[in-house]
Amino acid sequence: MKKFLLLAFGIAALFACSSRVNNIKTSAKSPSIRVMSYNIHHANPPSKAKEGTIDLDVIAKVIEQQHPDLVALQEVDVNTNRSGKINEAVLLAQKLKMNFYFSKAINHDGGEYGVAILSRFPITNQQTFQLPKNGDAKAEQRVLAVVTAQVERDVFIRFASTHLDAQKSDDNRILQANEINKITKGERLPLILAGDLNAVPGSETINILDTEFNRTCTNCGFTIPVLKPNKTIDHIGFKKGRPFIVISNEVIPETYASDHLPILSVLQLKK
Repeated sequence: MKKFLLLAFGIAALFACSSRVNNIKTSAKSPSIRVMSYNIHHANPPSKAKEGTIDLDVIAKVIEQQHPDLVALQEVDVNTNRSGKINEAVLLAQKLKMNFYFSKAINHDGGEYGVAILSRFPITNQQTFQLPKNGDAKAEQRVLAVVTAQVERDVFIRFASTHLDAQKSDDNRILQANEINKITKGERLPLILAGDLNAVPGSETINILDTEFNRTCTNCGFTIPVLKPNKTIDHIGFKKGRPFIVISNEVIPETYASDHLPILSVLQLKK
């Protein structure tokens, strides 16, 4: 089921990765876009996993503190028993006064589970693309959610959220990365891709995506586990040849709300 709603409205240094692009002239009128990606672990803090606690307020607070314009969310529950039959996508949108699009990957525990997009901007042209997987019975269906966001009058971009296969073998991630490149190949608008890719820089999955996308950092901070992180598997990138300039990147040192650290990139859109 697809749903969308338009609403009216140093520890950090251990985790942070900052990147700046110099010697590039931009107009003061060029819009900057704050992009966040966050695997929210269905709003179940890992330290409260046994109790089954759902703390959507803390997820909303983590997001709100970064003042993002666009957010790619992964592991979002809609009406599942384990999350108390709440629609996490709708409630987060309401709490943050943002527009949203939820994209179901699978049916789960009496409800739905997948990825979502939050947007401060008006959104249209919402789409869900099924990503391929092999015949392994343990392989979950994965999706790519894409929307068009109007960042200014007559200025539009495409924004995508995804969550790639989590199995040890990278077979499905490779299939899915190739499919994302295929889906976005002919995109005419500037396009940003964000999500939990379950793949580290230098892996075949990331190398495939790197043929079509520029990552917002190439020496990024670790995003998992939240305590003593040692891997970077959450990423933000944009289609090559598109008019984005990377202003900064940061891994947010929030260690309670989820089993992933959220990431934030600030991009400037050249007109």
